[in-house]
Amino acid sequence: MTTPKRPLIIGHRGASGYRPEHSRAAYELAFALGADAVEPDIVATKDGVLVLRHENEISGTTDVATHPEFASRKTTKVIDGVSLTGWFTEDFTWVELQRLRVIERIPALRQPSTSFDGHEGILRLRELMQIIDEASARYRRPLQMIAEIKHASYFASIGLPLDELFAREVRGWATHENLVTEAFEQGVLLKIRAHGIPGRLVYLAEKDGTPADLVAAFGKNARTYADHLTDAGLAELATEVEGVSVDKRLILADPDLVARAHSAGLLVYTWTLRPENKFLSKRFRVGSAPAAWGDWRGEFAAIIATGLDGVFADQPDLAIAALASLKVGARN
Repeated sequence: MTTPKRPLIIGHRGASGYRPEHSRAAYELAFALGADAVEPDIVATKDGVLVLRHENEISGTTDVATHPEFASRKTTKVIDGVSLTGWFTEDFTWVELQRLRVIERIPALRQPSTSFDGHEGILRLRELMQIIDEASARYRRPLQMIAEIKHASYFASIGLPLDELFAREVRGWATHENLVTEAFEQGVLLKIRAHGIPGRLVYLAEKDGTPADLVAAFGKNARTYADHLTDAGLAELATEVEGVSVDKRLILADPDLVARAHSAGLLVYTWTLRPENKFLSKRFRVGSAPAAWGDWRGEFAAIIATGLDGVFADQPDLAIAALASLKVGARN
């Protein structure tokens, strides 16, 4: 059996299993726990400031609903074909968003994290760049940002081109060594490259569905995510991007996906390693309580053993612990 290499350990929205996601505490803790990189989700404000939120709809990750001065901004929008009701970053200026505090997104599963609710404000992208630089100096090793561009087609449609805003923000900071840019829409990745931003590009692929930019361009004839993950699809992707990042369920169902993507010349990442039964595949669950930790070590090890190049984990220390059960080689 071939010895798998050590994958990049990526703190998913920071150490979001222990602190509210995208908070300063979550990012700083991720590096303290040994993460090689962190992954922010990037959306925009009304005045074009890039901020870090899981989605542009922020009722589940901030205390916006408790602010009476913003009550009238609650609305319903269709984002990438999905109807959402709440408060959206693009309806606020950066100065207004600074009044909000961040909260735990899934309190029923991560009650200890709720003790940190309300302690911090929303971060903007440039603040995370500073956190990464400071952590690199503190831990004396190069650390990375795996930046996810969210809902690029939607933001472009309302006059907020994320490729331009992102390029402007990271130019002069980004290098091939410290930046990977990823998105569920390949078009925005290619635009970022056209802006001359260094670093690798990684295409995100869902288990089901179709990329929003392709739906906008081709309607019912748009290629699905599954089409992109065929041998022919992977070969085509390899002509334009450096990697793919897929739902872990795809790898657990088809471990050969990693080898096929590698054969096409692509890096392979997967998301998201989480220990709670709610998120584990059925064979690794222990008991019936959704918030209880199941056999996370078994699932994490099964995924890492496929030889992929990077794993996103809400608890980076658990991903590192899972490596102990495998004889992994050095990272390529």
